[in-house]
Amino acid sequence: MRSGISTACLYPMELEQALPALIALDFHLFEVFINTISELRPKYIKELKRMADDSGSIVKSVHPFTSGFESFLLFSDYQRRSDDGLEFYKRYFHAANLLGAEILVLHGQRNDKRSRITEQEYFEHYARLYALGKTFGVTVAQENVNLFRSNEPGFLLRMREYLNEDCAFVLDVKQAVRGGEDPFRVCAAMGERLVHVHINDNKPGEDCLLPGSGTMDFDALKQLMRKSGYNGDLVIEVYRRNFGKLDELTGAKKVVDGLIY
Repeated sequence: MRSGISTACLYPMELEQALPALIALDFHLFEVFINTISELRPKYIKELKRMADDSGSIVKSVHPFTSGFESFLLFSDYQRRSDDGLEFYKRYFHAANLLGAEILVLHGQRNDKRSRITEQEYFEHYARLYALGKTFGVTVAQENVNLFRSNEPGFLLRMREYLNEDCAFVLDVKQAVRGGEDPFRVCAAMGERLVHVHINDNKPGEDCLLPGSGTMDFDALKQLMRKSGYNGDLVIEVYRRNFGKLDELTGAKKVVDGLIY
């Protein structure tokens, strides 16, 4: 395990500013949140990669800016649009390859009662994207997300049982809490297919805090992840409004490092 951080923590600071700022705080493992289509340009991505390489840093994962549109782009009952969505996501896979990233984080379909695709059809749509990602050496990992189908632990468990080894998951503690779910149940549902973790803290009335600022039982979470065989990384992901000074991120890093060593 290693500790890392998502560039989303400094949003709306632009990536070429956020990355050096986080490196200066001694972070060297990143999830890069692509914020707009121009940030998928190879020249831009290569500059981010240069910044990472020059500091001995690693980009572990990428997060699409189209996460909120995946219901429409990837999980549509209109076949041509779904096909075109797959073609568009190749741009993220290319970016991941240039950055050396192994994982693409997926939100999936919103939990909309008007959806015209069944749960099984959802799994099949995901399987197509997962298989496409594998041709680029990238793992498409379903995140548990509030207000999305993936919010419910039962859905994640059924997805894992249906797809077996052809699926992967991202655990986000704050998303579970925000969705009224137990993070431990969410983690257990993901089981051995858990490949990535967004770590954050919470307390009554506040669902997204820096690690160490709330009441989350991280030791119990660590034991559950180990039981599932998880040996991946712990990436801090909060939002800029969830902390004050940047040096608070350093304190959160020490908390996460304490879970690893």
